Amino acid sequence: MAQIIFLLAIVVFVSRLAGQPRIEYWVGVLLLLTAFPLCHLLLKAPLYHRAPLYYLQLVLMLAYLVLEAVLDYVFKFDFRHVRAIVIPYVTLFFAATGGMIGVASLAGRPWTISSVILFLIMAVLALVQHARLGL
Repeated sequence: MAQIIFLLAIVVFVSRLAGQPRIEYWVGVLLLLTAFPLCHLLLKAPLYHRAPLYYLQLVLMLAYLVLEAVLDYVFKFDFRHVRAIVIPYVTLFFAATGGMIGVASLAGRPWTISSVILFLIMAVLALVQHARLGL
């Protein structure tokens, strides 16, 4: 699941950099839909005796997706230029996506490595996007 989230976020950032808002929008919708399998993981967590950190990682990702849905898709609020909103938003984004590395790590070393690589690519693209577009 983490790899899918990272790949979708990467495509969102590349779409923004390429000036393709329709692609960004629809890939963003796909990213929002990852909430369903994340909810499934959250509901199944007690069966596998997951640690409290696992719950926190999933809840953070779900919280980010809800915030993203509300700001970008429900209210369509251009918040990325409002520092008081964007700083907590970016903090939540990186906490949530960083936590997904921990979720992926439960599947083994190859999943951890691929998650870290994709996370780093995503983070670089987020910084490049901010530097070039101010978003």
